[in-house]
Amino acid sequence: MLMAFKLALRNLIGAGLRTWLNVIVLSFAFVVIIWHKGILDGWDRQARTDMISWEAGGGQYWQQNYDPYDPFTISDSHAPVTGTLQNMVGHGTLTPILITQGTIYPSGRMLSVLIKGIDPAQKILAIPSAMLDTASGDIPAIIGTSMAASSKLKTGDHVTLRWRDRNGAFDATEIRIAGIFKTNVPTVDGSQIWLPLSKLQQMMLMPGEATILVCKQRNESFPAAAGWKVKDLDFLLADMNNIIKSKTAGGMVLWGILMMLALLAIFDTQVLAIFRRQKEIGMYVAMGMTRRQVVALFTTEGAMHAVLATLLGAVYGIPLLALQAIRGISFPVSGSDYGISMAERLYPHYGIRLIIMTILIVMIATTIVSYWPARKIARMKPTDALRGKIQ
Repeated sequence: MLMAFKLALRNLIGAGLRTWLNVIVLSFAFVVIIWHKGILDGWDRQARTDMISWEAGGGQYWQQNYDPYDPFTISDSHAPVTGTLQNMVGHGTLTPILITQGTIYPSGRMLSVLIKGIDPAQKILAIPSAMLDTASGDIPAIIGTSMAASSKLKTGDHVTLRWRDRNGAFDATEIRIAGIFKTNVPTVDGSQIWLPLSKLQQMMLMPGEATILVCKQRNESFPAAAGWKVKDLDFLLADMNNIIKSKTAGGMVLWGILMMLALLAIFDTQVLAIFRRQKEIGMYVAMGMTRRQVVALFTTEGAMHAVLATLLGAVYGIPLLALQAIRGISFPVSGSDYGISMAERLYPHYGIRLIIMTILIVMIATTIVSYWPARKIARMKPTDALRGKIQ
């Protein structure tokens, strides 16, 4: 085996430019696959972290009628927080959020919004609810940067807010924008206004009621509560996971094209080598090498393209990918423009498992396409090969 390895390496180096062209193409495919998958993994990690910090928490309780995709359920999606759930709120392991629909009228325009009430003292979500804790007589509100851009509202502005209480009666008041926060999670920003929970409960005539309850940390089991449905992180992050899976599936097309181009070049090189080196093959057999050993020699020779490609890819790939992992990659568009959680600057994640799996896939694929044309050697007659006769 060691002799086959040394002989294969000598033959590859002796092939000169043809070998290095194949190695460069294969190393490019190798680096691009890791780079693209690293971006998706980095996006996944970043999005999950942001969504847990800003929206999902460690899991949630939903009032049994609540469906965020059905606006007609929102008016009936509220219930008193009592019993075990109230004790958990008191201990700071749950924070209640009340949700209702409303309308604001900035600069004479009309915008439909979701009004969300949250405890100013909560510490579970990254929403800067402390800005709602104000001693002024007006009603404070906070909004995200996306909402501020669409409504043209600034900190300190006053705007009219209209809503419908639990009895179906319309009411209106003036609120003051106490602050504007920046987030990568559009589901807590777009078309939403955050008010103090107690004030919204008073406005809606729903004292002590909430729509959802956000847990402080992920639990393996949630205590059952009548009228509430448990939603764990697997459910809350399912949409984001599906987006990442679809992007990964699309990326596999790119990876497949790159691999096919690189492997096709190696396959052609192996076919040409066997065609041109028939006398050499006959000499190996005449010197006592079995046909299986000669096939193994040419297969090893082709597979070593992957080894050289890995080494070459490491030379220019490690500095490039490490730099991107440290500095991140900025995008000209924001994830909020598409309603998905995506930071303006993504930091790729290149895990050991990703690198090892990519190396193994490239090695196995290269070995297969190297062995395929080498099988012809097993059917050659040494005398015909020495004479250079093509079969």
